[in-house]
Amino acid sequence: MDTRAIAYDCDGTRLTGYAADGAPHRKKPGILVAHEAFGMNDHIRARTRRLAELGYAAFALDMYGAEGLSLPEAVSRHVTLMSAPGLMLARASAAFSVLTALPGVDPERTAAIGFCQGGITALELARGGAPVRCAVGFHPGLMRPAGSPDQPIRAKVLMMIGDQDPDVPPEDRTAFAAEMQSKTVDWQLHLFGGVGHAYTNPDIDRLNRPGYGYNAAADRRSWTMMLALIEEAFEAPAASGLEEHR
Repeated sequence: MDTRAIAYDCDGTRLTGYAADGAPHRKKPGILVAHEAFGMNDHIRARTRRLAELGYAAFALDMYGAEGLSLPEAVSRHVTLMSAPGLMLARASAAFSVLTALPGVDPERTAAIGFCQGGITALELARGGAPVRCAVGFHPGLMRPAGSPDQPIRAKVLMMIGDQDPDVPPEDRTAFAAEMQSKTVDWQLHLFGGVGHAYTNPDIDRLNRPGYGYNAAADRRSWTMMLALIEEAFEAPAASGLEEHR
């Protein structure tokens, strides 16, 4: 497998993403992977490699230009992304350009997925008119960042949250559903019963934060649901089929 760090710029900010491709010389769909509010880390790199193992080219974006941040610093940067008009979309768009320029990527078959903050990022790309065939969020917040575009959404949308997630109150779910319905999007909002925030991240329990927790069943099921939608959107099965969760 070909894995490498790729540096790129967005409006003067130096960012470093992570690419993984199991067959770089073969034409294949490309998937953009957006990280949590914690920033680029081993969890995101591992997810990127898992997609490459399935026959896709994957690129994990960098929203911060730094990693290994303390929790307060990560929260501060997340707040900036949400409050600075257009910043999240600009950085996501820069990363999407890197993805589509990778050797072997079919620019006509792309998708965006994201975890926590990354789910918001994937959806912003779809709102901004990026030609992604689907946008998938794992335990995403459903609030829109400042300056969020209001264009038609052509992508299939799948957002998956825990019904005990303290960061996604019922009113945010209602607003999300209303937006999707008003734009006649092919959309899904899946609730995992008894599950909290960050359910895909095995390291989240270290925070000992109420309402946050890893859930192996929700992790496994959500990944399978994502793969099924991506295969549907690309109109072809992944090279290895649905992988067995590790």
